[in-house]
Amino acid sequence: MNITVYCGAMQGRDPDHMKKAEELGRWIAENGHRLIYGAGNAGMMGAVSDGVLEAGGEAVGVSPRFFVYNEKTRDDLTERIATEDMSERRNLMIEMGDAFIALPGGTGTLDEISEVMSLLRIGKLGEKIKPVMLYNMNGYFDEIFAFLDKAVENGYLGKDDRERIIDVRSTGDVSAALETAGLPDPAHHRFREDRNTERTGNRP
Repeated sequence: MNITVYCGAMQGRDPDHMKKAEELGRWIAENGHRLIYGAGNAGMMGAVSDGVLEAGGEAVGVSPRFFVYNEKTRDDLTERIATEDMSERRNLMIEMGDAFIALPGGTGTLDEISEVMSLLRIGKLGEKIKPVMLYNMNGYFDEIFAFLDKAVENGYLGKDDRERIIDVRSTGDVSAALETAGLPDPAHHRFREDRNTERTGNRP
């Protein structure tokens, strides 16, 4: 399974984040999955890819050419894909992923996982379930989940859509979340039915 991981290119101030990122990388490799990530060689990106490669797994890095030229990517990856820009990189990482995990990071990480969450809500990740997870290391994403709950409370997000954004705290939680991967995605069919209703002018 291809697991797309979004995370920071900096290591942050909590050393436990780096430890858990590397642990996740080892888990990905040991369970026969493949890492899809931003190709970085430092910070959380470096930690998760270290874990994968040191455990003998496959790591595919997707990065804009200007990062490659500026030597901000690893050169020991299983595969490194250079894109023309950030938009192409983001689209390719989504296309390649069978599941998505955000680790602690900054605005870039938030931008990437927010797009995935939006596509999940409208059934545009494909016909099969692709779990979307926030790896909530030491409560890092607590405020994001609080925001999502508030969006539900105020009628801007459906409760079912909120519940599909998974709060994981360990590799065991990740493993449990992946049990639904590949099953038919009801949101995909629901969205198609809604669009058909709009076109025909029918109302339930």
